Amino acid sequence: MLLHGYPANKADLLPLAAALAPRFAVLLMDLRYFGESGGRATTLGFRERGDLQRAVAWLRGRGHARVGVFGFSLGGAVALLAAAEDPRIQAVAAYAPFADLRLLGRETYGPLVYLMRLSSLVFLGADITRPAPVDAVARVMIPVLLIASRQDEQIGFHHAELLRAALGANSEVDFHVLDRGRHGEAAQLEPKVRDFFLAHL
Repeated sequence: MLLHGYPANKADLLPLAAALAPRFAVLLMDLRYFGESGGRATTLGFRERGDLQRAVAWLRGRGHARVGVFGFSLGGAVALLAAAEDPRIQAVAAYAPFADLRLLGRETYGPLVYLMRLSSLVFLGADITRPAPVDAVARVMIPVLLIASRQDEQIGFHHAELLRAALGANSEVDFHVLDRGRHGEAAQLEPKVRDFFLAHL
């Protein structure tokens, strides 16, 4: 299963889907509010992790016993959050996920992040910044491919370092560092992701 970033849609992942399709059944999914999915707003992972778990259940109901998830950016954070809760997810490849939405919000918007949290409490009855991926991944013991670029200008490399440290108890983590490439600009990741899933699914 492939999950796109923010703001985008599943069409962004067609090259990766084409690379995986000869060996895997591939499901592309628009996250809520994006592409052809419904919803009036994104919850930046809070409700999306449940959407992913329902998609996993749909796949399992159609006979796909081994499920892996690739996610880019927001999609990577969603994949990690869901994997911490759902044992049906058996491998995760996450490219440029954020470690903590509060941290990312402060880095991007400064004190406005507190308005985001307040509005989520008022309109959703919950703090959408929790759980943070960096807290959730301590429970993830499945194979994880964590990909990050040192030149990522949107989700800084330190997010990957925080996630790597939080995954420290997991002996099946592959931390793939890109020395070049802005957010989403990594070239030739398809073979790396394909080989990861071939090894673990």
